[in-house]
Amino acid sequence: MFHVDHPMDHVNHPPEPGAKIHGTDPFAVPDEARSPARRLRGRLASAVTLWTAPGPAGLTVSTTLVVDGDPARLLGVVDDESDLWTAARDAGRFAVAPLASAHRQLADRFAGLMPAPGGLFKGYDFRDTPYGPVPADVATWVGCRLDDARELGWGLLIEATVEAVELGADDDPLVHFRGRYRQLNH
Repeated sequence: MFHVDHPMDHVNHPPEPGAKIHGTDPFAVPDEARSPARRLRGRLASAVTLWTAPGPAGLTVSTTLVVDGDPARLLGVVDDESDLWTAARDAGRFAVAPLASAHRQLADRFAGLMPAPGGLFKGYDFRDTPYGPVPADVATWVGCRLDDARELGWGLLIEATVEAVELGADDDPLVHFRGRYRQLNH
């Protein structure tokens, strides 16, 4: 016996209202296959930031720490093979901007999770700073002088001196928790 395909068998019908295609990343490593340290890291909510450097180059980073002092310091962990690291190392400086919940697509683009036809900076408005481009609609950012970098785990620990700070309105921050963006409840 054989089956004859009906012409409508291969038509993609729109999903039911409210339906989701994927609730999670279908390519992500299953939770039980991750190391305990990686699973712990996923349970620590972190601010999503955009790091940029002259060149321009940029990268979404969720491992950023600011330490108050005289001078203030900024620490972060980035991919040592990223264009951002190469540009920041060559320039000796970079900018860090905390992203708001409205910047999910921008964060995904600079994380390499979303296509960027024409380049990462194409299609968004940025303003130039001596430290790197900053999204035009982001009022809070910091300019840093690169001091040191060393391998740490599977990343590169960046140590920098804070040289410039611009503080804007308290936007609803973009937070990364358990592999997804979350919004803070007020």
